Amino acid sequence: MNTTIAIQVLPVTASQEELLRIVDSVIDYIASTGCNYQVGPLETTVEGDYEELLDIVKEAQLICIRQGADSVKSYVKIFYNPKDHLLTIDEKTKKYR
Repeated sequence: MNTTIAIQVLPVTASQEELLRIVDSVIDYIASTGCNYQVGPLETTVEGDYEELLDIVKEAQLICIRQGADSVKSYVKIFYNPKDHLLTIDEKTKKYR
């Protein structure tokens, strides 16, 4: 594991219900990858290898379109550190729980 991403997908849809259904599909996909992840109120954080996480970002866009979104806006933050120990999601947040 050398990368952490935070991804927020915003499918453009006709209704809030449709948006939530599509976002749930994206989260289900992320869960299916086997990567460690944490869902937050505005974004989902995922840990893994750089290339694998970039593929997840790409697939998240495609899922939105396949699920019926007219278009999708995404906000992605990437922390890549191939040389040092990467703090895990749990290490970064455990003192706040």
